[in-house]
Amino acid sequence: MKFAEHLSAHITPEWRTQYIQYEMMKDLLYEAQENAPTEEVAGTAVIQRYFAKFEEKFFVTSDKELEKINTFFSEKLAEAQRKFASLQSEMNQVTEQEESISTVRRRRSLLRRSRSKEKLIKTRTRTIQDLKLAFSEFYLSLILLQNYQSLNFTGFRKILKKHDKLMETDRGAAWRTEHVEVAPFYTNKQIDKLIGDTEAVVTSELEGGNRQRAMKRLRVPPLGEQQTPWTTFRVGLFSGIFLVLSLVVVISAIFSRFHIELWPAVRMYRGSFLIVFFLYLLGLNTWGWRKFGVNHVLIFEIDPRHHLSHSEILEVASFMGVMWSLSVLGYIYSDVLKIPSFVHPLVLVGFMLLFLLNPLKIFYHRARFWFLRILFRIFTAPFHPVNFADFWLADQLNSLVTVLLDFEYMICYFIYEVEWHDDPNPKICTSWKYGIRSVMACLPAWFRFAQCLRRYRDTKHAFPHLVNAGKYSTSFFVIAFATLSRVHGEVTGETHSHTFYYLWICAAIISTCYTFSWDIKMDWGLLDRAAGENTLLREEIVYPQKLYYYLSAVQNFFLRFAWVMSISLGELGILHGELVGSLLAPLEVYRRFVWNFFRLENEHLNNCGEFRAVRDISVTPLNQDDQAMLEQMMDEEDGVTNRRKDRKSVKKPQLWADGEEEEDDEEDEGEGEEDTLRV
Repeated sequence: MKFAEHLSAHITPEWRTQYIQYEMMKDLLYEAQENAPTEEVAGTAVIQRYFAKFEEKFFVTSDKELEKINTFFSEKLAEAQRKFASLQSEMNQVTEQEESISTVRRRRSLLRRSRSKEKLIKTRTRTIQDLKLAFSEFYLSLILLQNYQSLNFTGFRKILKKHDKLMETDRGAAWRTEHVEVAPFYTNKQIDKLIGDTEAVVTSELEGGNRQRAMKRLRVPPLGEQQTPWTTFRVGLFSGIFLVLSLVVVISAIFSRFHIELWPAVRMYRGSFLIVFFLYLLGLNTWGWRKFGVNHVLIFEIDPRHHLSHSEILEVASFMGVMWSLSVLGYIYSDVLKIPSFVHPLVLVGFMLLFLLNPLKIFYHRARFWFLRILFRIFTAPFHPVNFADFWLADQLNSLVTVLLDFEYMICYFIYEVEWHDDPNPKICTSWKYGIRSVMACLPAWFRFAQCLRRYRDTKHAFPHLVNAGKYSTSFFVIAFATLSRVHGEVTGETHSHTFYYLWICAAIISTCYTFSWDIKMDWGLLDRAAGENTLLREEIVYPQKLYYYLSAVQNFFLRFAWVMSISLGELGILHGELVGSLLAPLEVYRRFVWNFFRLENEHLNNCGEFRAVRDISVTPLNQDDQAMLEQMMDEEDGVTNRRKDRKSVKKPQLWADGEEEEDDEEDEGEGEEDTLRV
């Protein structure tokens, strides 16, 4: 691998501008060589003056790069030293509090009578886990800074060697000896000392002297994305099978002579297909983020030691696709198989739920439980602080409304429409007049609405959070007027010549303009006045072609207004409404796929502006109420007696010795296992 490719693959994306500009300096060398005058048209003196002038320019550039690297390294080193001192202080504070708590723990009868005291001990255990996670993230930042040292020194060595080779001189090697090899970023060994000190502290204080367990906790993942051949093989295998089976499904559906219920089948299989399609596109999202240096692992605040790669996401998607195709074929040929047709979609959904909820530590259990935790936070949005992963996934749900509606239909279908009772009602599940479908359609918008209100409560910033909440509230009016229009049509048979129909259209236009404007300006960060040569975009862009941005904005506009087709073709009876919905639902998932690229790019550039490359883990100190409670417990008569009795036998508690909370099987629990989308 060429060094330029190696450098691009191993740099910390948020520090990209602070590395040696190797490609630029290499281009300077080649440009100088190509533009150099030849001996046929110029004399030796002219050529010597030309190269002397170029070398002066080249070494001035090298000096600027060296100064930039030294400055940045010094800043990050000072930041690391302050962080290490802060973590040590927090650890000492926790140790002192643990001494008090360990004394209280010996009074078992007192603890059984006080739930608040048990809560206090659990709070401290959680704080210890946060401390361990904070040291892990700090250790990762040290390794990144050490890697920064190594890559920049190698970059200078390579470019100066190339200079000497092309210019046929040794002045590059001399400049390296005089400047680079004595530069602070290269000679300073404080990072190595901090790494050793961190390993020693975690081993002795947090892991009870067990260095193997300490290094497992501190393990740094490969800085370049590693792919296993077997994963790639399975992706290809399952994708190929899925493609073939999909063709078989299409041919069978067209030419099958068996009687099948078409639209119920569409409603029951459409949602699961959209999930498979979404996973495929998410795998492509992850590949694109990785390729162009958008640090999605940091943005989602997941553990860089445990996260799904794009190949693993594609593997899950292709495997689910195979299961989907087999289920559809089973539905089509249910008469031949002598199995009731409604069993097949039920088994498929059951399999998907079992895969997701399986408690065993197999099939990417970290990723699955990370996903379930985020879902729980979304469903209880007003009661938790909102992180980026929370509202990002809630935004994905807004593009998967059809999945929720089809899931609601399937439940209704098996309750009311399957002929296992005497009075099946085949129309009840598609009716809007009962309000259940309206509530289901509102849920994703409600989740984001509640999250925006929570963020306003936490930050007290009316803009953008209340304005964003207003954007999602427009969806409530669209759904309300759409429901009233459809119910009016069901009751009177009047499809479009009534007030509710026009209110629906007006609400949809307002909502679409609102959301499109927010997409472009706020979510993607475009239309920046300081965009410079990136007209209508922003000052800095990640993806290589400006055309990507312009085309994406145009397709986002048209797909935002795709509901016009639903009204003009579906509601007016030109095409079957389910057919139109089945065509538009994948288009909305595709729109969200494109949206994801630019939304994370915008967030990534914000992180780059702050040079933030690892998660900020805060260790919550003991609050005043807990401190007062602890002092009260220590001053109780029973507490004094026990302290005096056990004074000789009391040893300084170790943060790792928490009994059952520290079993090996649970050592990763509570660590902020936001580890997982391995995304």
